Amino acid sequence: MPNRLPPALRLYQFASSAAALAAPPLLARRLKHGKENPARLSERRGEASRPRPAGPLIWVHGASVGEMLAVVPLIERLRAQDFGVLVTSGTVTSAALAEHRLPAGALHQFIPLDAPRFVARFLEHWRPDLALFVESELWPNFILASANRKIPIIMINGRLSERSFRRWRLMPSVIAALLARFDHCLTQSSADAHRYAQLGAPRVSSTGNLKLDVPAPPVDEQTLRRFKLLLAERRIVAAASTHPGEEAAMIAAHQQLRAKNKSLLTLIAPRHPARGPRIADIASAAGLAVGLRSRGDLPKPDIEVYVADTLGELGMIYRLAPIVFMGGSLARHGGQNPIEAVRLGAAVIHGPHVWNFAEIYATLDKANGANPVTDEETLTARLGEWLGNAAARNATAEAAKVAVGRLGGALERTLAALDPYLMQLRLEQRPS
Repeated sequence: MPNRLPPALRLYQFASSAAALAAPPLLARRLKHGKENPARLSERRGEASRPRPAGPLIWVHGASVGEMLAVVPLIERLRAQDFGVLVTSGTVTSAALAEHRLPAGALHQFIPLDAPRFVARFLEHWRPDLALFVESELWPNFILASANRKIPIIMINGRLSERSFRRWRLMPSVIAALLARFDHCLTQSSADAHRYAQLGAPRVSSTGNLKLDVPAPPVDEQTLRRFKLLLAERRIVAAASTHPGEEAAMIAAHQQLRAKNKSLLTLIAPRHPARGPRIADIASAAGLAVGLRSRGDLPKPDIEVYVADTLGELGMIYRLAPIVFMGGSLARHGGQNPIEAVRLGAAVIHGPHVWNFAEIYATLDKANGANPVTDEETLTARLGEWLGNAAARNATAEAAKVAVGRLGGALERTLAALDPYLMQLRLEQRPS
């Protein structure tokens, strides 16, 4: 591991140290916009709100909801081996998810801002014995400080798009210095592994995508039964994890399709639930009757667009809708994970912008297990075709299940790669 840091990293350390002085107004602004939890704001300054558990502690960090969902099965397996697990993330929605999905005994904290004194305060309290960074989280101060404390750092489920790879190539000494601190990079694909190796990662293995091994999302069975009774005679399409612009496309599609589909209901679950009222306004302006889950509305027969703007709704939506448009793919956000929808039997539609899950969508498309569209017009056409042809959409859904089944196994391969580090923790735990 190189002892000397590139000038750009030294400058980052200096600038982030100075920027810590601006943390109070920054956090206050984020709090005002609903991006922070007021009861846990001190965690963003590295101040722990929980005591450190006794024994070896494995620290798992994922930026947001998607990363956390991907590693829940891994965390469950670590807890089953009696390891303490600390999970950190940076968003309010991921913290809410942690409360409901993490196994007993796993602790959640908000990741501190990447300023040296906040990082030091965090590491001094928690003293992790192993750090697992999920996907592409490369916070320089955390990486450098963890390495200085001799904490093994492993990237799990690592991914690096071609666009991000090109950007990092403009700063070769910086990325090489950061990746040199990783003991191992476990990537989603051989292409990701190749890119990390080219950027200077000393040890890289392709273990597959953990998101392919995630179980179907849970659902409240009583609520599901109630909704199924309400919707028994309805034709249903859904849009999941949508971004601005995509809801308008779905609403426009509904306007065109409802003439031939009198009982049509469009379910919309926005990626950010706080946008629910705005989506309701768009539907109302289009002359459609709309219901909001956050207001306690139910999708009664007169409701044409139902906005599921509360957390944890996808498990129900995927069980209700035979056709699902995956958001973030007409908008330029790189797409959302289609695996949960596939596992629950939905026929999947997606836009062209799916680089975050490029391998998964390429596999689905090749197997005729998903259908790509390019714009509002082709989205409307595909929805209309599948509404009128249950056999075609069912064939797509079945092909998707088969294709996804062939891609699994990442969880076991990841655990096998981690086993030497876990064994070392067990040895260190033994009394002399």
